[in-house]
Amino acid sequence: MLAVASAIKLIAEIALMALLGQWLLGLLAGAKKESNLFYQVLQIIGRPFVSVARLLTPKLVLDRHVPLVAFLLLLFIWLGATIYKIQTCLQMGVELCK
Repeated sequence: MLAVASAIKLIAEIALMALLGQWLLGLLAGAKKESNLFYQVLQIIGRPFVSVARLLTPKLVLDRHVPLVAFLLLLFIWLGATIYKIQTCLQMGVELCK
């Protein structure tokens, strides 16, 4: 189970960094962000998580807010996986978790 928690934590970390990088690059690039190659790569990485967040949210939520919802959901998943991993390591012993 430790490997599953680590894998979930890793996937959440990658997606969180992609969404954060996309947001920061969008601020820096401004209106030309859609033509930026790195922005497009980050958008491709984050798209599956934003799509899931769109499915989970009601239609009342604006499309421009869905990436924030995806970021928050991933943050909660990351926190849950981290807490589970810490609890598991404390139960089996810290030496076995390395």
